[in-house]
Amino acid sequence: MNFIIDMIADRFRDKSFDITKQDYKFMKIKRAKEKIKKNFPYIKLIDMGIGEPDSPADSNIVKILKEEAGKPENRHYSDNGIPEFQKAAAKYLKEVFGVDNIDPYKEILHGIGAKSILSMLPLCFINPGDITITTLPSYPIISTHTKYLGGVVYGLPLTKANNFYPDFSNIPNIILYRSKLLYINYPNNPTGQIANKDFYKRVIEFAHKNKIIVVADSTYAPLTFDGIKPLSFLSIDGAKEVGVEIHSLSKIFNMTGWRLAFIAGNQDVINIYARVKANSDSGQFRAIQKAGVYALNHPEIIKKNSEKYSRRLDLLIKALREVGFNVEKPKATFYCYLPIPKGTKSGKTFENAEDFSLYLLKNAFICTVPWNTPEPYVRLSVTFEAKNYEEEKKIIEEFKNRLLKLKLIF
Repeated sequence: MNFIIDMIADRFRDKSFDITKQDYKFMKIKRAKEKIKKNFPYIKLIDMGIGEPDSPADSNIVKILKEEAGKPENRHYSDNGIPEFQKAAAKYLKEVFGVDNIDPYKEILHGIGAKSILSMLPLCFINPGDITITTLPSYPIISTHTKYLGGVVYGLPLTKANNFYPDFSNIPNIILYRSKLLYINYPNNPTGQIANKDFYKRVIEFAHKNKIIVVADSTYAPLTFDGIKPLSFLSIDGAKEVGVEIHSLSKIFNMTGWRLAFIAGNQDVINIYARVKANSDSGQFRAIQKAGVYALNHPEIIKKNSEKYSRRLDLLIKALREVGFNVEKPKATFYCYLPIPKGTKSGKTFENAEDFSLYLLKNAFICTVPWNTPEPYVRLSVTFEAKNYEEEKKIIEEFKNRLLKLKLIF
């Protein structure tokens, strides 16, 4: 008799927030991708589904890690972080975003990646029945952990009609009354939309009026293009009174596996996060934090990455338009959010985004990520592996030619 199954916590009996179940479509595509690689080893897959940088961290960041890893003083637990990292994070916020009202030692704390920070914030605030408001689509972690705690998630759809911004005007009062957290993510994954000052002012006004804490996930904040200046939620008057902002070194410094991020803003939020964190982990390895200090002190590394992604997006958008897609270049991130076509001239009709994504994989050897909620779109990422501009052009040209052979209709 397997009694262990019966002992599993009740929260896991609610399959609606099981990430494995939620992301079944991603697993289905992943399995299809592996099958294609096995059956067609001679055909190069164009993988635009990967949402992480294609290049390693800057060599100087790696050098600092190597130098610090063997030092005896770095063997200790870092607990809630080292002050050097907090100071560097405050300096980064000021230099890149103009945020100059942050106390590095009271209003900034590190985390073992943004995912870890987001998973802990519901523990700080959510009781059974409390509500987290989040955009749809969105990174699921804060929603998942809200549900773990018996909370409820209320979604605000990001649609083309509302320019991929949430609409706060139609939220029922009963939802507002029970809401504690608002999760926003700009520049946005997957839509590529950026925030502007007016939007953040509306968010702050909404939060003040309804006494809701804002969690601004700014993972992609400095990856902007074509003269667009990076914008921080914390740079807007009143932001620190209602919320916090999360910054990650993963996407901007090519440090995804290093697991390093920080949360900044409201001191009361930081304090309770610190208590939860102290009971959850013992901090990121000091040598990684010291390498992170170097990264944060050298934002020019981000500029180099932004230039690469902008260049690739220029090529991608041009190719997509030649195929027949009506699409604009995003102003930030390394994603392109693409509405699916109706079908093909041969008679194939696409039922949803997953159907289209699988069709691309099986018939054009192109990998994408599908979203059906709230609208059928696929996400393309320009983090495909390419050594130089010439190779980038060849990959995008091949991408275009494979799409053209499908004879898509729109």
